Amino acid sequence: MAIRQFLLRRFVLVVPILLGITFLTFMLVRIGEQSPVAMLGGPMADEATFAAIEQELGLDKPFFVQYGLYLGKLLQGDLGDSWQSTERVADEIKNRLPASLELLIFSVLLGALVGVPVGLRSAQRPNKLFDQISRFVSLFGFSVPTYWIALMAIFVFFFLLGVSPPPMGRLDIASFPPPNVTGSYFVDSVIAGNWETARSALSQLTLPVILFSIIVAAPIIKHTRAISLEVLASDYVRYARAQGLRPRTVRRIALRNAITPILTFIGTEITGLLAAVSLLELIFAWGGLGQWGLNAILLGDFAAVQGYVLVLAVFSVSVFIVIDLLVLVLEPRATLRA
Repeated sequence: MAIRQFLLRRFVLVVPILLGITFLTFMLVRIGEQSPVAMLGGPMADEATFAAIEQELGLDKPFFVQYGLYLGKLLQGDLGDSWQSTERVADEIKNRLPASLELLIFSVLLGALVGVPVGLRSAQRPNKLFDQISRFVSLFGFSVPTYWIALMAIFVFFFLLGVSPPPMGRLDIASFPPPNVTGSYFVDSVIAGNWETARSALSQLTLPVILFSIIVAAPIIKHTRAISLEVLASDYVRYARAQGLRPRTVRRIALRNAITPILTFIGTEITGLLAAVSLLELIFAWGGLGQWGLNAILLGDFAAVQGYVLVLAVFSVSVFIVIDLLVLVLEPRATLRA
């Protein structure tokens, strides 16, 4: 019953949030300098051509009429058509989202698997050599721009050392995509037993995942260390030590109390990463949602931009709900009060 009430309250909050995001996105793309009318008409088009294009796209109607029509189509699952590709936006998102999720999920898993233990270890031995190295690595991940580290990594590992494949998508040119099951070329290849394609997918994944996991791990190390230091200095941990409990037992008690805020922080990080992965997708020609959304913004593709932002918003609130559910399981009283 508690979980049902919790979910109901979250869904009630989600509706106005998504509605507000659709309105802001709809308004912002129309006050920008990019215009699909000018791009579709071309430099030689006359006024009559521009007017015809505006009428065809529905841009000749008042703003709120356009927004109302957009919401009506949205309720029917119609995100509109991309003028750039002439494809349905929903189909474009469906085709490209798995590529972004594949890159994002592997990076977050690797970043969390490295970041949380390193942060915990640093907190157990503050100001020692390991702590200083981990803090330097964390600061490096914070400070270095994503595009710079990606370009440097391609230069070193592809051009100089030749140990990385060309940054040209999710598979090499000799491989074909496996039957779609999860959307991940690597996982789907393993499921299909196509080991040659799995090797190609893993080879293409390795460098961008390692690079992005550094970006992911940096804040996780810092936050985990700060939370763990606070927990290890708390009264109940000192009391546990005074009772003569073994260090391993004390660490387990501390980790149990630190895991909830760490988990919440990782969830907060994930919500911003789907957009942040756009530059990596562009550099590695990944063909994912981020690369597609970035092109849509640059070209003023209204329907594509609106669909892209809406997907980011739905993804963000979905992650928050999942994280809240996990926290509800670990710490029921704290979440139900929220």
